[in-house]
Amino acid sequence: MIEVRPFAALGHADHGWLNAVHHFSFADYHDSDRMGWGRIRVWNDDTIAPKSGFPPHPHRDMEIVTFVRSGAISHRDSLGNEGRTAAGDVQVMSAGTGIQHAEFNLEDEATTLFQIWILPDRAAGSPNWGQREFPRGDRAGRWEVVASGTPEADAALPIRADAKVLAATLPAGQSLDYAVDPARSIYLVAPTGRIRVNGKEAQPRDGVAITGEQLVTVEALDDAEVVMVDAG
Repeated sequence: MIEVRPFAALGHADHGWLNAVHHFSFADYHDSDRMGWGRIRVWNDDTIAPKSGFPPHPHRDMEIVTFVRSGAISHRDSLGNEGRTAAGDVQVMSAGTGIQHAEFNLEDEATTLFQIWILPDRAAGSPNWGQREFPRGDRAGRWEVVASGTPEADAALPIRADAKVLAATLPAGQSLDYAVDPARSIYLVAPTGRIRVNGKEAQPRDGVAITGEQLVTVEALDDAEVVMVDAG
């Protein structure tokens, strides 16, 4: 089963400093048919205005992956961690028993990012944060695992969930396969470029929900970047 969810049909909230599009129910956007997908609870497509951001706020029992598409996001949390994650790079936060953090766009340009929340395998655990550079050139024509529940095997940032977050860049006309257990739930978005997934076309920033497939084939109709979550 493959369902393309058009970008224009997703939830939307414009807060001025934050223009947020919600693939799943979040905050004031509620759709009982879109409460999550597999272990994915949230996939937000955020545009954050320059010199603005999220003031300190708490989280617990959630694995939060931030994939920065353009600009940069600066992080500070109650554990004393600070960092700046730039375009193409990734940060992860295991909220565990509880953490407060703030996220700001301190740049002179808008920052765009995907924020993906994944349900952990177990509640509690010590909170943690990490960030890593992932040069886009390293994932040209191949899947690169950027966050994983098996980080050593995947050379990725760690999350406490049976899930993987992957990214790839593809020139127009190239395709890329991903073998998967049909029982698992896959969700992917191409932030740039039109793609075709197992024969179904998706426009930039559309969501593609997949289950019951043994092989996922992504074909780039334009030069494209793809972010995919294999979420159990």
